[in-house]
Amino acid sequence: MPRVAIRHRTEYRYAAPVSFGDHRLMTRPRDSHDLRLIEATLSFSPHATLRWKHDVFGNSVAVASFAEAADTLLIESRIVLDHFPREPADLAAMVEPYAETIPFAYAPEEVPDLGRMAERHFPDPDHAVDLWAKKFLSTEGPTRTADLLVAMTHAIKSDFTYEARDEEGTRPPTETLALSRGACRDFALLMMEACRSLGLAARFVSGYLYDAALAESDTPVVGGGATHAWVDVYVPGAGWVEFDPTNGLIGGRNLVRVAVARQPAQAIPISGSFIGRPDDFLGLSVEVTVEVGQGGATPPPAPEPAAVETA
Repeated sequence: MPRVAIRHRTEYRYAAPVSFGDHRLMTRPRDSHDLRLIEATLSFSPHATLRWKHDVFGNSVAVASFAEAADTLLIESRIVLDHFPREPADLAAMVEPYAETIPFAYAPEEVPDLGRMAERHFPDPDHAVDLWAKKFLSTEGPTRTADLLVAMTHAIKSDFTYEARDEEGTRPPTETLALSRGACRDFALLMMEACRSLGLAARFVSGYLYDAALAESDTPVVGGGATHAWVDVYVPGAGWVEFDPTNGLIGGRNLVRVAVARQPAQAIPISGSFIGRPDDFLGLSVEVTVEVGQGGATPPPAPEPAAVETA
């Protein structure tokens, strides 16, 4: 049971003082049987007032409102949690018999709740995503559902080039396929849409990645120093199963989920606006540090904040 401390610091810089619209933050992890939140603190400069709400997916969302103008906006999230990671499970052994091979139909009582998670969301006029997904279907007999999902996850890891991208937005799956490269959110979206093309329900997950075994390694896991994204697929018998195509990981052993959503735009960690000239915006910097320790990791000290709220 590692204790994980995560510090997520975002700084926006402007050429002159600007006013700020409300900012929407999704940085508070989702408590569950495998994750116990110990501490969650948000700090702001300039001062902000907070209100909390749950979105349509049950994610915790903080809305920050600012009264002061400034040429710098600093937002820092610090969380401490206990993670109860599972060893990689034998996924095939958990699948309900009727869903062992693909295609299959979800149970009638589950179909309304899965809803749009099983629908395609992005255009695929030339059926590029369809054809790519069908590559994982066996030509020699039934295709085992678990084998297909594992093979698809590993294929993205091996066949695509990871690139860190600071610009906003997620590439359409067809573009990620054509380029054979992308960021973690691009790979997650590609796998989501590929699974949906085969009749599987899938959702987008944002959060953080850590790996206790590689904490001191010279070859850290990709994405460990930033926010991360992966995909959940609903498998009857196993439930929502986490797949990280960026790193070829199956299950949530190293993944701290913060938000789940139907599409990436609904799970942006920090979003907001400012009032000023377009050329006032000079840029932003994001720093994520993750500390893992059995005995109780603590976040590094933060600068004196203008406002702090613990939830």
